[in-house]
This record gives sequence, structure tokens and C-alpha cells, in this order.
Amino acid sequence: MWFRLDLRLADNDALDRALAEHAAVVPVFIWSPEEEGAWPPGAASRWWLNQSLAQLQAELERRGSRLIIRRGPAEEELRTLAADCGATAVFWNRRYEPAVIARDRALKEHLPERGIEAESCPGNLLFEPWTIHNLSGKPFQVFTAFGRRCVRMAAPPQPKPAPAQIPAAALWPRSLAICDLGLEPKIDWAAGLRETWQPGEAGATARLAAFLDGAVGNYGAGRDRPDLTGTSRLSPHLHFGEISARQIWHAAQRIHDSEPYLRQILWREFAHHLLFHFPGTPNEPLRPEFRAFPWRVDAKMLKAWTQGRTGYPLVDAGMRELWHTGWIHNRVRMVVASFLVKHLLIPWQEGAAWFWDTLVDADLANNTMGWQWTAGCGADAAPYFRIFNPTLQAEKFDPAGAYVRRWVPELGSTKYPLPIVNHEAARERALAALVTMKERSR
Repeated sequence: MWFRLDLRLADNDALDRALAEHAAVVPVFIWSPEEEGAWPPGAASRWWLNQSLAQLQAELERRGSRLIIRRGPAEEELRTLAADCGATAVFWNRRYEPAVIARDRALKEHLPERGIEAESCPGNLLFEPWTIHNLSGKPFQVFTAFGRRCVRMAAPPQPKPAPAQIPAAALWPRSLAICDLGLEPKIDWAAGLRETWQPGEAGATARLAAFLDGAVGNYGAGRDRPDLTGTSRLSPHLHFGEISARQIWHAAQRIHDSEPYLRQILWREFAHHLLFHFPGTPNEPLRPEFRAFPWRVDAKMLKAWTQGRTGYPLVDAGMRELWHTGWIHNRVRMVVASFLVKHLLIPWQEGAAWFWDTLVDADLANNTMGWQWTAGCGADAAPYFRIFNPTLQAEKFDPAGAYVRRWVPELGSTKYPLPIVNHEAARERALAALVTMKERSR
């Protein structure tokens, strides 16, 4: 059983299949970031992975098993592992990133040539991306229509419990220690991450229970308030597969007034739908006319944005929250992203790359859709001429200033910088850039 972004024992299709069809199962994790294409896990993701693997290892040992850790090309390591322990089959749950899809297709072709059965199972989505399409058989590019189609689909299967025992192999192959993967940072910048998160399946289950016992009932309004605990904060647990989308979906459906939250689960499905059908979008805009947009290269402005030193309190609060906790509130994500691509005219790809390295929930599908939505160049995107005013956004969504005061304690003193751009001037410049793009793309 090859674990990837499915670091849980409950509702794990590949694990269940392996246990049902074979007398013994060898759980394996292979660290091969080079096979992730242009998007190997960033620093914050590697920190989370280190903790999550430790939790998975402990859970397996409680069930009479263990986690075999390897590093290197997946195909080479899987062949070696199969030979070492006499395995005749490899099971895994699918992923939907372009580079991983290509790698897995090659594995399904090459492993059987060596007498090893290769079986992939549905990944951590409610619906496989190729099963959702419009009446013409084409992928959706508008969320509302996509969501309606999902609702009309047969309900996702009920989640299955974790196995009580996992039959051990007669011969265990050699294994690296988790620390041998070098996932932890050499300079300890992760103190804020440690105090904020509990990676692993147990942490995911506890966070879901707390959310369903509290904030889910007011999610429609509370999710826009960064000063309140109004969101689930399940995104990193979902990305690493410590909890399944089906577990969340069915648990939330049992709660009154959960529709606004369930809609966000479908937005996640939409992000993966787009990445699967438009695999070039992590680097290129879905709307081709945006290739002619007059972006600016400005290292000084970009640095001010990454450091939370723009002179706009809500923007700076969000970027500092991101650096300290590896997470940023979704409303504030939109504000800081809009500031980068519209106030500063810096390409959305720069923001996506920074988020990729610093977010514990860095997910290629969600990250790509979010940045293209903000930049106006993706599916169902906000119009580029919709330019957030960071001051008005703070007044509306952080009315008492509690969020800003937490992350920008020097606000009001001479230590806080002046705004690096004037809002009205930046707005006019952004609208002029949009006109230039349209003229270039005619």
C-alpha cells in the first residue's frame, strides 16, 4: 500500500482494497519530490509532512504494522520493495496534478511488465474529475453550473472506518527513518506552526468535530471575519489526506445550516476539475488574452508584500499571519492577492509561488484557481476591474480592528511604514493596464 497524499487509515480506498484482496500488506511512503514536476512541496508543506508521517507511523504500529520509508524514484523503489518482501501488487489512491498523473500512468504500464499488479483507487475527491461534464461532454468553467451538476450526481459513498488490525508481512523490507528525509527546517522557523496545528489523522478528526460543534452554524457570515474563529481550518488536513472529503461531506450534511460550508467543499472539487482538464494553468492563464497583460517586475515591492510591510494594515496582517502560522484567512487571502496583482501589477505567478512555499495547505489545484480568480484570468474569475480597497475591507470584516492589532502591533507608531502605493493612483494604473491588455490582444 503506497501512501501519498492520503495519510490516514479511515476511509482509505487503496488500503481497504489491499486488505480485502491480500493476506498481508506493507505500508510504504516514498519521498520523491523530483517527480512532482515544477511544484515539489514547499518548506511549510515539508514541515507538515514530517509531522503527519510520524502520526501515521504511530497509528500503523498500534495496529500491528509499520510504515516503510524510502527515498528515490517511485518506480525503482516500488520494484525493489516488491522484490524484498515478495509483494505481487501495489495499491495507491489517485492524485490529480499533471506531473503525478503522467508518472502514475507510466507505473501502471511498467509494473505489470515485472509481474506486479498496479491498482489505483479514487483519490480524495467526492467525484472523479472526468465524471463531471456539461451536456456537450466538455469541462465546466463556471462554478454555479458545476455545483448543480455535482448535486445531481449520486451521493458519494459513506466513509469507512479504519481497520482494527493490519496483517503484518512475513519479511519487512529495510526502511529509512522519517528524519532521514530532511523535511524539518535546518533553522527552526516553525515555532508558530507547531503552536497552531496538530498534523495527523487524529488532529483532523478533532478539528472537524470542533467545527461542527461550533462555527459551522454561522459559517455563511463568520467565514468572512478574520477576527473570529469562523472557518474550519481543515484545508491542510484535506490536502495531506488526513481526512477524506467524504468524511467531511457526510458529517457536515447531518448538521443544520451546513449548506454554505458544503458549497466550499464543492469549490474545492471545482479547483481539481479545472486542474485536471486544464493542466497548464499553474503557469499560464486560462484566459489567453491575459498573456498580453503588462505586468511589472519590482523586487522591492514584492519583498514589502512578502514581509507584510506595505503600509496597508489588513494586507500586512494577512502576510504576517501567513509567515507565522503557515495559513491565512480566506477573505484576507483575496485581499492580499488583489493587492499584489492590482495595486502592484506584479504577476499572479509570483504570489502563487510565495503561497506555495509558505502555506501548510499549499494545494496546486486550490492555489492555482485562487490566484487566477483574483487576477481575473481564470475560470469563473472575479473581473480584473474589481479592485479591493484594503482599508474598506478592514472596516467591513475586521470592524473592531482585533485581527490587525494582533498581527501589526506597531500600527500607529513611527515603526509602521507609510503605504508603498496610493490606493486611488494604483487603482487607476490597474484599470489602464487592463485597457492596454485588451488593445494588445485584439
